[in-house]
Amino acid sequence: MEEQQLNTKAPPSRGIYLLPNLLTTGAMFGGFYAVVAAMQGKFEAAAIAVFIAMILDGLDGRVARMTNTQTEFGAQYDSLADLISFGVAPGLVMYQWALVHLQTSGDAWGKAGWLAAFIYVACAALRLARFNTQIGKVDKRFFVGLPSPAAAAVMVGMVWVFHDLDVMGRNVQIPALLLTLAVGLLMVSNISFYSFKDFDLRNRVPFVVVLAVVLVLALTTIDPPKVLFGVFLLYALSGPLFWVWRRWRKFQRRKKGVDA
Repeated sequence: MEEQQLNTKAPPSRGIYLLPNLLTTGAMFGGFYAVVAAMQGKFEAAAIAVFIAMILDGLDGRVARMTNTQTEFGAQYDSLADLISFGVAPGLVMYQWALVHLQTSGDAWGKAGWLAAFIYVACAALRLARFNTQIGKVDKRFFVGLPSPAAAAVMVGMVWVFHDLDVMGRNVQIPALLLTLAVGLLMVSNISFYSFKDFDLRNRVPFVVVLAVVLVLALTTIDPPKVLFGVFLLYALSGPLFWVWRRWRKFQRRKKGVDA
């Protein structure tokens, strides 16, 4: 009788939740389309596709938490999609726009171009792997290393801004090379970046905060490439600047202790 009761139990569900994984798939499609658009020389469309992927990537996790549909499958799928959208796509977009032209300066420079793009992609993969292993072990208020979506925004933001200014990638090869390497290394650094995860929209905020948000939204609608690139570039610089500031304060405290 007990065996019959056990046999009548329904097997555990092997399906996956549709909505959050559909958003993740949309984000991955944005990264894939960015690569295709860059190969066709449509760099503005490629940059916009990566920013759309960022929006969808930010929504999938929140939707999963709101609908209580968080799964290990979804977490792993999201990481793989992030590698495509914020690792492979920005690296190839930057390479097709500017770094590929380094080969006109010689074989060594040509190799430096695609190696820089590869270093960026490898750093994005390492950043995502480290993030997955540190979940629940670090302060959720801060990211260790520059988040890959922000790194991707800086990369494609530069492409979008200069393309909007009718500046060809071949004319800014060295700045593009340096930016690619710097952003990639920031992702795998131990520098802390504020995560905004403790920011609750239901809490009261000063009036100036609302005014600042409205101002940023208004400026974004007027000139999206410059505003988005500027915002994410400032965020990327905030980590190193605060690191230097904290080091300086620590040095000053030690100096005061010695003088005393």
